[in-house]
Amino acid sequence: MHRRSFSTAVAAAGIAAFVTRGARAADAGEAGAVSTDAAALYRQALVIDANLAPTDDDIPSLPMPQAALDRVRESGVSVVKWSLGGFDWGFEQTVTQIAAVQQMCERHPAYFTQVRGADDLHRAKREGRLGLILSFESVQMLEGRLDRLDLFRNLGVRVMQLSYNRRSPFANGVMEDKAQGLTPLGREAVAHMNALGIAIDLSHANEATTSEVIALSSRPPLITHGGCAAVHPHPRNKTDAQLRALAARGGVIGIYDLMYLAPSPRQPTLDDYLQHMVHALDVAGEDHVGVGSDAAIAPFDTSAQNLAEWQRLIAQRRQAGVAAPEEDRPPYTEGLNLPRRMERIADALLRRGYAQSTVEKVLGGNFARALSQNWAGA
Repeated sequence: MHRRSFSTAVAAAGIAAFVTRGARAADAGEAGAVSTDAAALYRQALVIDANLAPTDDDIPSLPMPQAALDRVRESGVSVVKWSLGGFDWGFEQTVTQIAAVQQMCERHPAYFTQVRGADDLHRAKREGRLGLILSFESVQMLEGRLDRLDLFRNLGVRVMQLSYNRRSPFANGVMEDKAQGLTPLGREAVAHMNALGIAIDLSHANEATTSEVIALSSRPPLITHGGCAAVHPHPRNKTDAQLRALAARGGVIGIYDLMYLAPSPRQPTLDDYLQHMVHALDVAGEDHVGVGSDAAIAPFDTSAQNLAEWQRLIAQRRQAGVAAPEEDRPPYTEGLNLPRRMERIADALLRRGYAQSTVEKVLGGNFARALSQNWAGA
C-alpha cells in the first residue's frame, strides 16, 4: 500500500515525491539490534517480499541515485514482487512502465534482474542482485480481454489479480458485495492464467472471489499481501476458513505491515504484526505463510510535511470511491519502517521460539515453492 496503491485517478503519481523526501532518519529511528542467529539466517536465506517496490518512482528515473541503489543492496532482500500499473492505469501507460522497468534492469545490471521463472529466484540471490517479479493489482490494462493475459505474460508479468477493491470485468473486490464473486469471464481467466503460468493473487478479492478461485485454480493461489480477520476484522483481512482453504491448495499468504493490522486510530506496532503472523502460522501452517509488506524499500517518511500531504491524498482517494475502511493512518508499522524489515521479523520469530527452518520458509521459501509451482511447465 505504497504510493502506487494509493495513486488514484486524480493523484496517480503524487505520492512518490513526498514518500522519499528525507528517506531520512527513519532507518536509524526504527533500527534495533537483532540477534546473531537472526542476522546469520537473514544473510543465508532466500528473502522474498511478495509486495515491495524497489524504487519510489512509478516510472523509474534513470540513472537511479547511488543512495537508492545502495539502499536496495543493503536491504538484504533477494526478490520482490513489484505491483505495476496501480489500480487504474490503462494499457499504454502500463506498457510504458514495464518498458521503463526493463530499461532499469539494463541500466543497473549489477543491482536488478527480472524474474521470469523459478531458476531466476535463486539466481538473483546467488548473484547478489534484486530479482523483480512483475505483477498487477488491477485489471484496467487488460481492458476485459483474455488475450491481454498472453501479451503481458510474455512481457514478464508473472502474478496478477482479478480485481482491485471494486468490481472488474473478471471479479469482485473487497469493497463489493461479498456474495458476488467471479464473472463468467473471470472463470475463463482463471483457467487461462493457470495454463499460462500466471499466479493468481487474491489480496484484494472479496470472500466469494477468494473462495471460488481457490476452488477452481489448478495451481496454488496466492494472497501476496493481507492479514488475519480473526486478529482484526477488516475487509482486507482473510478469514480462518479462507486461510485453511488456501493452504489446502498449496497457496501462501504474505502478511502486510499496513494500518489494517490494528483498530483505528492506533498506528500498528511490531507486536500487532506478530499477532497476525503467528495466527496465520497457527491456522494455515508453516508451509503457507510469508511476507508481503505492501510498502517500498525506502522507509515511509513520517515528517509533518509529508503526513499533511498524505492526508490530502487520502481525502482524494475517498472522494474517488476506492478507499477501504480505516484508511486514516499512514501505511506503515512501528518497528518495521526500515529497509531491513524482514530481518526484524525473522528476529522476532526466533525470539518467540520458532525454528530456523520455519523462519526461513517465512522469509521466502514458501513463496519460492508456490511461485515455482505456478510457473512450472508454462
